[in-house]
Amino acid sequence: MRIAVVGGGWAGLAAAVDATDHGHAVNLFEMAAQLGGRARRVNSDGLALDNGQHILIGAYTQTLRLMRIVGLEPEHLLLRTPLRIAYPDGQGLTLPAGPAMLAFTRGVMAHKAWSWREKLSLLATATRWARTSFRCDPSLSVSQLCATLPSAVRAELIDPLCVAALNTPVDNASASVFLSVLHDALFTGAGSADLLLPKTDLSALWPDSAARWLAQSGARCHLSQRVGLLERDGGAWRVDEEPFDAVVLAASAVEAARLARPIAPAWSASAEALRYEPIVTVTLRSNGTQLAHPMLALRYSDTAPAQFVFDQGQLRGMAGLLTFVISGARAWVDRGLDATVEATLAQAQQALVAQLRGPLQRVYALVEKRATFLCTPGLIRPPSQIAAGLFAAGDYVAGPYPATLEGAVRSGAYAAEVSGAQTAPPAARR
Repeated sequence: MRIAVVGGGWAGLAAAVDATDHGHAVNLFEMAAQLGGRARRVNSDGLALDNGQHILIGAYTQTLRLMRIVGLEPEHLLLRTPLRIAYPDGQGLTLPAGPAMLAFTRGVMAHKAWSWREKLSLLATATRWARTSFRCDPSLSVSQLCATLPSAVRAELIDPLCVAALNTPVDNASASVFLSVLHDALFTGAGSADLLLPKTDLSALWPDSAARWLAQSGARCHLSQRVGLLERDGGAWRVDEEPFDAVVLAASAVEAARLARPIAPAWSASAEALRYEPIVTVTLRSNGTQLAHPMLALRYSDTAPAQFVFDQGQLRGMAGLLTFVISGARAWVDRGLDATVEATLAQAQQALVAQLRGPLQRVYALVEKRATFLCTPGLIRPPSQIAAGLFAAGDYVAGPYPATLEGAVRSGAYAAEVSGAQTAPPAARR
């Protein structure tokens, strides 16, 4: 079948790779000059940085599968460590190896800063979640779900996990989606909670190799080409007059809504109704500095914006380079980028005082204003199928995951599967 994929981010690349791997003829259209979407390389003063720090976890099975399809070896590109939410003062939670529930219990019981009451409260709450199959009333927020947990547990575990996974503050974050993430990350098997930290830039992590593999496999990638018109053509489709049997709209929700509006106005309205939350990434340099771990959690507040810091020296050999991530960053974006960088500098100087070996200098700062959709309670996300032979893929499409790399990849893989199945003739389906 001839399949068009509109959009070359991680969702579009996933759709293109799987559809090509299934034997379909794929054309991919990307309006930007490079692939990767909101997870790609950017160059700053000769440094290959990223347009936002991303991490993977062991439960990201579809992303790891697709990396292997295009010839990559994830174990060489990703630093695998146990889940560790460690703070600069040495406090935090680390999960040891072993069966998921046992590892979680051992990690909680080994937490040095929590009292017995705090530890038992968390374990009892996690047990209740497990008994309900990690499901809850979809109208609940994360803060409501965790209201009975001790404040120390919420501040040092729940809040940073929520804002990192959902990019939505706990008061506004969907409890049901949060529980889905916790289930897959912490309780689905040994290694599912492991952190997989990129040891290279995000383009080299997958998009570059995906593009090469697509070209070698006969797919066509059209860069710097924005699709202007999508039309029905009997039982098939035309993309800027070119005929296709099926189309996967893997562009942003706004762009997909523009193309789909004449065909499916209700779907487009649903996509356009999504609200967004920014992420700010601040890269600083401190010559001679190496953190205690490649990733550290930070205590954040109205004056201290960042939740996590990454040591790019340990990850990518860029000694002294520290990347600070500010998720749920609406209030900080309103204050302005310069004010946010100054606050991050002050936070770093205070939180990392024992680890800094040189003065901190600003290297790069970036605001991704539409980093992810706001993952709020009861949110109705647009479905994957828009019309017969027309599908959407992206981290915003309906599914169990929030806006993550795995959520994007899974949506693309699903769109490739159903688009090929629905458009293939009966003999091919059998």
